[in-house]
Amino acid sequence: MKASVRLGRLFGIPIGANWSALLVLALIALIIADSVLPAAAPGHARALYWATGVAAALAFLACLMAHELAHSVLARRHGVRVKSITLWMLGGFSELEDQPPDPRADLVIAAAGPVVSAAAGLLLGGGYLLRGGPGGALLGEALGASPLLTRSLLWLATMNGVLAVFNLLPGAPLDGGRVLRALLWRHHHDRSRAELAAVRAGRTLGLAFVGLGLLEMTFFSLSNGIWTVLIGWFLTSSASAEGTAHLVRGALSGATVADVMHQAPACAQAWHTLQMCAEQTVADSDQDVFPVVELAGDPVGVITADQIIAVPSKRRGGLRVRAVMTPLPPHHVLASDAPAVNLTGLRPIGKLVAVVAEDGHVTGMITTDDLQHLLRRTMLLHSPSSAS
Repeated sequence: MKASVRLGRLFGIPIGANWSALLVLALIALIIADSVLPAAAPGHARALYWATGVAAALAFLACLMAHELAHSVLARRHGVRVKSITLWMLGGFSELEDQPPDPRADLVIAAAGPVVSAAAGLLLGGGYLLRGGPGGALLGEALGASPLLTRSLLWLATMNGVLAVFNLLPGAPLDGGRVLRALLWRHHHDRSRAELAAVRAGRTLGLAFVGLGLLEMTFFSLSNGIWTVLIGWFLTSSASAEGTAHLVRGALSGATVADVMHQAPACAQAWHTLQMCAEQTVADSDQDVFPVVELAGDPVGVITADQIIAVPSKRRGGLRVRAVMTPLPPHHVLASDAPAVNLTGLRPIGKLVAVVAEDGHVTGMITTDDLQHLLRRTMLLHSPSSAS
C-alpha cells in the first residue's frame, strides 16, 4: 500500500496516508456534520457542525494511527523491523520487514491493535457518559459540555469498538487472522500450515461478507449492501494475495538471489540520449525493463521501453536517459549471495524487483515476470491441496 501523503515519523517509523484515507476522512466529516450532529443536536450553525465533524474525523484518524502504532511498537520490541505505517480506506497497514520469530510474538503483535482500539472505545465511551450520556447529562451540563462534543464522543467510541471487533474476525488479512495463525502455529508447531489455514479462513470470511452484502442489497439497503460486498471482495482478494505471497516465500526459502536472477541483463547508459538508448540497447533486446548505470557501472535507475515510447520521437535526441529514468532506491540493489527471501520485502518499480550488482557492476536483475515464473513452477511441483 503506497502512501500518497507523508505525515511524518513517530518512534522513528515513517507515517503516511494513501489518497483513499483522505477520501474517507472527508466522507466521515460529511456524515458527522450533515447527518449525525444535526439529528442529535439541532439548532446549531452549519459551520459549527462542520468544524466538529472535521475534528471528529481527525480524531478517528488518530485512533487508526494508534492502532497501527501498537502493532509496530510491539513488533520492534520482538525484533521485527518496521518499514512504515500507511493509513488507507479500510484502516491502516503496518509494513513489517521480517516475520515474527515465534508464535508468542506473532500473537502479541497481532492482538496489540484491537486492544488499543477497544481501550480507545472504552475511554471515549466513558467520556460520553461523564459529559452527556444517560445518567451524566446534569454533570455534563454543569461542566459546560456541548451536545456536539458528547455526540462526537459517542460516535468515536462506537467506531473504535466496531474497529476492534471487526479486526478480530478470524481470517487473513485481519488481525484476527494473525491471532488464528499464532494459535495454530503454537498448537501444530508448523508456521506454514498455520498461515495457509488463516488464508483459507480469510477467503471464507470474505465470501461470507459478499453473500451477506448481496442479500442486504436485495432485501434491505442497496448502499449498505454495496459496502458489505466491497469489504468481502477486499478480504477475499487480500487473503488470496497473502496465499500467493506465502507460496513465493516458500519457493524462495533456502535460495539465493543468484538462483532467481536474470543474468547479464542489457543496461541503459545514463548519459545516452533516449534515441541512442532506443537504437543501441532497447531495439536489440527482448527485455521490457532496463537497469540504468552511470559511467563507472553503478546502477542508479530503471527505464522501460514504454517510457521511451511515451516521449515524442523528435524529442528523444535531446533528452538523456537520466532525465526520464525512475531512480533506483539503494535497498533494491542486492548482492548475488543475498537470501532470495529478501525479495518479498521489496515493492516492485514497475516490473523491476531488484538489480543484482557485484563490485559496483550489474550482474543480474529480477523482475515480476521472474517471480511469476518461479511461482508457476512451484505450484506445478506441489499438490493443489498444499497451495489452496
